[in-house]
Amino acid sequence: MNSLRNRVLLIGRLGAQPETKTLANGNAMTRFNLATSESYKNDKGERITETQWHTLVAWGKTAEIAGKFLEKGKEVAIEGKLVSRNYTDKDGNKRGITEIVVNDLLLIGGKAN
Repeated sequence: MNSLRNRVLLIGRLGAQPETKTLANGNAMTRFNLATSESYKNDKGERITETQWHTLVAWGKTAEIAGKFLEKGKEVAIEGKLVSRNYTDKDGNKRGITEIVVNDLLLIGGKAN
């Protein structure tokens, strides 16, 4: 049952080009945004589509693969965990952010039409 704790599975499309950085310790980090959409019909029979945006971070070899193969519009499946953290921005304001740390990814399809 431990494998079910804090596990996120998403399939979606990248909203922008991933950003890859190599940190001072030599470790790679790639950050990207993923859109997931759900559609349903409302009471009037109109099709409604709702899109959620997710911030994802990959580290190490996964970051290198993401930076090399992912691009805006591509469909991808990811498995990871939800992480919340606090930081201080450049103006000295305390901020909070929730991200998905990617453990594994799979390219599903090409770019959106």
